[in-house]
Amino acid sequence: MTPELIEHLTGTRRIYEGRIVSLREDTATLADGRTVLREVVEHAEVAAIVPLDADGNVILVRQYRLPAREALLEIPAGGADDSEGTEDAAQRELREETGYHAGRLERLCGFFVSPGYCTEFIHIFLATDLVEDPLDGDPDEVIALERVPLPEAARLVETGEVKDGKSIVGLLLAAKRTGDMFPSGGADTIVNP
Repeated sequence: MTPELIEHLTGTRRIYEGRIVSLREDTATLADGRTVLREVVEHAEVAAIVPLDADGNVILVRQYRLPAREALLEIPAGGADDSEGTEDAAQRELREETGYHAGRLERLCGFFVSPGYCTEFIHIFLATDLVEDPLDGDPDEVIALERVPLPEAARLVETGEVKDGKSIVGLLLAAKRTGDMFPSGGADTIVNP
């Protein structure tokens, strides 16, 4: 890495410790000697899953999101506990939110949500060979399941019905991986690999 791009951490002040997120203020020194403040939202790593059933349907969750003020259509996801890896978290979240266990779990990608201020990193998995294996979900979540053919789910990204970043990335990568980008008459700008 180019040395002039590196910021050297010189101090941290804890501002808030929450159940899901925490906030800190970091002091850093730039290569030219200037001191800057960086507000950082801390969040655990997240596992997000594109569950694909034997009929080619994606099992999506619809959940009201208070910050967005609407019920969003999303792929199942949740934070990894300190004691588990992201694959274990993916299986747990899949069981909690859809009632299925994946016989096969394939990592599609990983990305920072918004690295300018947040530590959250999302790992996206494609889950296939689904077997019923429910696990009690979080008591504060109210979720409705919707089965949507994968090409239609990819089209819902284009129409704006799917607005959640992790779901957009997961659905488009899953569609690309399986060769089901869009139904006939869909977008001309995205082609099968």
